[in-house]
Amino acid sequence: MDEPLDAVVVGAGPAGLTAAIYLARFRRRVVVLHDDSSRAAWIPRSHNHPGFPGGIAGLDLLARIRAQAEEFGAVIEDAAVTALAVEDHGFTVETEGPAYRARAVILATGVVDKVPDLPGVEDAVRRALLRICPICDGFEVSGQAVAVIGDDALGAREALFLQTYSDQVSLIHVGAAEALPEADRARLAAHGVRLIEGQVASVTLDNERLTALAFTEIGPVEFDALYSALGVRPRCGLAVQAGARLGEDGRLIVDDHQQTTVAGLYAAGDLVRGLNQISTAQGEAAIAATAVHNQLRETE
Repeated sequence: MDEPLDAVVVGAGPAGLTAAIYLARFRRRVVVLHDDSSRAAWIPRSHNHPGFPGGIAGLDLLARIRAQAEEFGAVIEDAAVTALAVEDHGFTVETEGPAYRARAVILATGVVDKVPDLPGVEDAVRRALLRICPICDGFEVSGQAVAVIGDDALGAREALFLQTYSDQVSLIHVGAAEALPEADRARLAAHGVRLIEGQVASVTLDNERLTALAFTEIGPVEFDALYSALGVRPRCGLAVQAGARLGEDGRLIVDDHQQTTVAGLYAAGDLVRGLNQISTAQGEAAIAATAVHNQLRETE
């Protein structure tokens, strides 16, 4: 493109599409580039997203937000971004096809979940047999026998959090013994969380529940719900290419307006904040898009 775009948004999850709505309504020339990998697409039905009392499926929510962005003129392209570089005019965004020039960039690339090495794991997440967000759907397992698979202290924290909803919580610790500190072990015991150590040998799923987990040493154990607490990997590679700095948690450092340590490069959503919630991602996207618009106004 001879004339740079006002902005390129990388990622078409709730954050990226929300940023596109705002930028398009600010009458900005904006293109959204994505690789169709939004983790929101895994959500079978969200019951904690405001405005949908009966819940909404992740794919349905994404389709609604995308249609709204396109209604106001945002262009959404299925194109994986391969490189991001700072140039005199702003940024060059490269894909496997065309390259794009933009005066500002908003990254909404999210995170990749570290899920257990179990057969059919993605299908299990989509069917809510394996869950990855107790903040999102812990209410739905109220009173059930719940297991958390973890390999460090994060697993202990999630198991304790799930006691908000059930007094039948177990932690399946699959990491090294030293990865679960004694203080966490004591806290689990004090709160009545059952600790199971060892690798999961197999898993059996049916249409409604997790029927059995087989362990090499103690034999099969049945649960109603299973959570993965193995952590996530923020997708910050493009930002690092452009020179942005990361925090100790591996996520991007941003200011109050969602701008990274690189001028004109903004970020919103899961790659910024560890809460991993759709509503906060959309709020950050609104902040970032408004900041981009105001920044561009100052140079015009």
